[in-house]
Amino acid sequence: MAERRLHPVTPFRRAWAPVAVLVGWAAHDPNGAQEQLTRLTDTMLLLGLAVLVPTAGLYGFLSWWFTHFAVTDSELRIRTGLLFRRTAHIRLERIQAVDVSRPLLARVAGVAKLRIDVVGAEKKDELAFLGEQEARALRAELLARAAGFAPETAHEVGEAPAHELLRVPPRALALSLALTAATWASLGAALVVPTVLWLTTHNPWTVLATALPLLGGAGASSARRFVAEFDWKVGESPDGLRIDHGLLDRTHETVPPGRVQTVRIVEPLLWRRLGWVRVELEVAGSSNSVLIPVAPRAVAESVLARVLPGVTVPQELSRPPRRARWCVPLWWRGHRLAVTGTVFAARHGLLRHNLSLVPHAKVQSVRLTQGPWQRLWRLADVHVDNGAGKTVTARLRDAEEALRLLRDQAERSRTGRRDARPDRWMTSG
Repeated sequence: MAERRLHPVTPFRRAWAPVAVLVGWAAHDPNGAQEQLTRLTDTMLLLGLAVLVPTAGLYGFLSWWFTHFAVTDSELRIRTGLLFRRTAHIRLERIQAVDVSRPLLARVAGVAKLRIDVVGAEKKDELAFLGEQEARALRAELLARAAGFAPETAHEVGEAPAHELLRVPPRALALSLALTAATWASLGAALVVPTVLWLTTHNPWTVLATALPLLGGAGASSARRFVAEFDWKVGESPDGLRIDHGLLDRTHETVPPGRVQTVRIVEPLLWRRLGWVRVELEVAGSSNSVLIPVAPRAVAESVLARVLPGVTVPQELSRPPRRARWCVPLWWRGHRLAVTGTVFAARHGLLRHNLSLVPHAKVQSVRLTQGPWQRLWRLADVHVDNGAGKTVTARLRDAEEALRLLRDQAERSRTGRRDARPDRWMTSG
């Protein structure tokens, strides 16, 4: 077992830690920091910098020097810590995804960050930074080992080839963000609130101080999403679906097969004329949440067929009984339900449709709830819990129908888990 170190550029990244401590102290007590700065002379500032810079550099070097990693026959071992030692033992068979992230400055330096997603771990372990080629080679080796390849052949397997399924054009992404309700609501607030303040106060400084943050906030959220979701690509490979995206920081993520617990199809009101949808995921033990930021519905459903083999999106969904309007006036029409041989599908939202699909094999438990007002109108809610700890709810169903759903869903879940495919990577099936 040969231990390896991170890329030599890593000390420059870690040297910022002592500086970050000073910045954090100044932010916590700005008045005290300002008083201390006013007392310092030019000579004291120069002496402070003369001590701080070498200290930061020494800390960065030592933290890099005492960080090692190694891949054994059964685990990835990471040793870190300058004063307090920490050793992480990551079992290879527990690895469910290995993502490569390249922030802007890392791309300039030719390095990348490797993030390891492990079943049952809330926080991802990471190796930052590795050479870009080394990061890709190590990712391929870890995935090959996790798939069961022998250590002597894992290096030869290399990165599995990927077939591109989808690419989101920047123009479509920009238009989709312009057609979201959140963007229009932010712009409306940025126009209405300053106008009201001007009519009531006639103070231009108050209006300006209010308008600028609102206008900035109106575009900031959309701009962040555009930068993060730019050049979004989805590809299929034997180790799962691969997602590449990012304008400044490029991210290479993997959605492992068999780990998807729920698929959510989001259809905003202003997207419907264009036939566009957004697809989100709930993956067990992973932070991956977006599969497709925007795409025509037919294209999105073709990609979903690769995520959930054998699953089709129900086209006909049933409404709650009309008496549900006494529990939820008007909005009761937005709740729909369909149960097929493969999925439990529940939709909510009247203006913004959110359709959640839970494969029967991923259902961990099913519950029925009924409040006093619902009992009066013979209605009930059916809750389906998945392996990611999330719940999908079919609301305002007829009470007798809800009882049938409860019994039938328990049986469907048992048979679904029995017939489900094993969660294995790099199989040729």
